[in-house]
Amino acid sequence: MANSELWLESLITKTPQEGRALAILMSRKTIGAIQTDPEKRKQMRPDYANDTAQLISSAQVVAIEFQTIAKANNYWRDSK
Repeated sequence: MANSELWLESLITKTPQEGRALAILMSRKTIGAIQTDPEKRKQMRPDYANDTAQLISSAQVVAIEFQTIAKANNYWRDSK
């Protein structure tokens, strides 16, 4: 990865909602790492914005990231 910016210091979050936001961020960062040209991503946006299958696939990626975060947070049981 060309960008060495440290953006993921921990998978630990205070709440499930923060965990979901982190899952979305992780998914977006993954896409940015795969398709490094922001103009290309912008050009492709209308394609997936109107394609239900691609939107569902994107949601699945977020769900998988969220599973990882939830497990790292012991499903937030210890915070109560």
